[in-house]
Amino acid sequence: MYTTSQPDPVRLEIFKNLYQFIAEQMGIVLQNTAASVNIKERLDFSCAIFDASGLLVANAPHIPVHLGSMSESVRSLINDQGDTIKPGNVYLSNNPYNGGTHLPDVTAITPVFLETGENISSPLFYVASRGHQADIGGITPGSMPPHSKTVEEEGIMFDNFLLVEQDNFRESAVRELLLNHPYPARNPHQNIADFKAQIAANERGVQELSKMVSQYGLETVQIYMKFVQDNAEESVRRAIDVLKDGSFIYEMDSGAKIQVQVIINRESRSAKIDFTGTSGQLNSNFNAPKAVTHAAVLYVFRTLVDDSIPLNAGCLKPLDIIIPEGCMLNPTSPAAVVAGNVETSQTVVDALYGALGVMAASQGTMNNFTFGNDRYQYYETICGGSGAGANFDGTDAVQTHMTNSRLTDPEVLETRYPVLLESFSLRPDSGGKGKHQGGNGVIRRLRFLEPMTANILSGHRVVPPFGLNGGEAGQVGRNWVERENGVQENLASTATVEMNPGDVFAIATPGGGGFGNS
Repeated sequence: MYTTSQPDPVRLEIFKNLYQFIAEQMGIVLQNTAASVNIKERLDFSCAIFDASGLLVANAPHIPVHLGSMSESVRSLINDQGDTIKPGNVYLSNNPYNGGTHLPDVTAITPVFLETGENISSPLFYVASRGHQADIGGITPGSMPPHSKTVEEEGIMFDNFLLVEQDNFRESAVRELLLNHPYPARNPHQNIADFKAQIAANERGVQELSKMVSQYGLETVQIYMKFVQDNAEESVRRAIDVLKDGSFIYEMDSGAKIQVQVIINRESRSAKIDFTGTSGQLNSNFNAPKAVTHAAVLYVFRTLVDDSIPLNAGCLKPLDIIIPEGCMLNPTSPAAVVAGNVETSQTVVDALYGALGVMAASQGTMNNFTFGNDRYQYYETICGGSGAGANFDGTDAVQTHMTNSRLTDPEVLETRYPVLLESFSLRPDSGGKGKHQGGNGVIRRLRFLEPMTANILSGHRVVPPFGLNGGEAGQVGRNWVERENGVQENLASTATVEMNPGDVFAIATPGGGGFGNS
């Protein structure tokens, strides 16, 4: 028995790494067993473990926008299902108004009941895995429609749906939900295969937690979960100690704006992050669910911490986040949200870095590119330039901030889909100049070999990523199509276009802003 009122520093480090190791093991199982390119190749997934109240304990270093928001999904399940949660059950959730991010990101949640010799009727822990489905229905293949107006147009919603009931996989029920919708899923077989992979990943988490409890005892495992969260809280308070008050107004291509004020309280070592003044709920799909906004704030403050800590619920304790209901960062149902998760989350991060004065804007977009038809559905995010800071240059061609996914290998892409990757290169001089230079974006060109619908959801095609302290802005991105007959069509930040054999879709991604006078 190692229980104490104060953590042993060595044991704290051991448990911190053990919890993260469990989440990493879950991720390995998910990658190895998934069917879709999205999860298997691009690694667009996240795994984490939670305490009995649904608060995040530890995660693997997967996708930041998932990890900061998954806890709300787990807590929603606890509040919604309560006493009906039984051993052997697994639940599915992607409701953006219940902790979800957008509909393609579907979370499988497994409550953990362990044989401890005591009569325990409620879960001791929860494990969860969130994976981006290649298609979950909606008005365009790939379920990232540029012009959706309501969440229903973006696909099928699972709201604490019982996927496995006491070890029985409810395949007919989930298939019925995938198909019985105004805009049904295009590849339910692949959805189900990926759901099974998520169940397997969660089962690995259950097994590893069980081993941990057997080795150290339940009381020790639980108390060190709290210690790990407390340690993260103290690390964030130390980071807050050196920050100054600040504010920032960030304009997006659509004219919508994010307004944020950060007020530091020295006595309580806490920060108030107030989004009052941000644009109201939009008619477009750039509304970010509240859970996504929380995830962006959590990410920024975690990056300010030098210590090696897992991102967890403790990081949020020193933060008072004010997001007016009905604004674009806290919309009400049934607002469309598919771009809020991928685009608006990026701008929230840059607005916060701008307010704190620590870093120029990165590319500020994920450059979400989807294409497909009834047979194929594909989604990717494309790298760009990161912003410079007070003592560092930006980086060329990286996935920035809230995304951390890979691009599919060209060989896999061309084997699985009727396209050719014609070129993929750096975009010289697209980073902002300054004492420290912003990173360069890229140019990506795909030639289509079959008729497909292609979609782009992007930002910073009009407003450039800002520089700081006299640094210059990065270059805006650009989307266009080159038809086989030589005609070129320029596209807006968000667009849907029909591609014919021989046509090329080209995307130039933005550069990061510079920092300081050169």
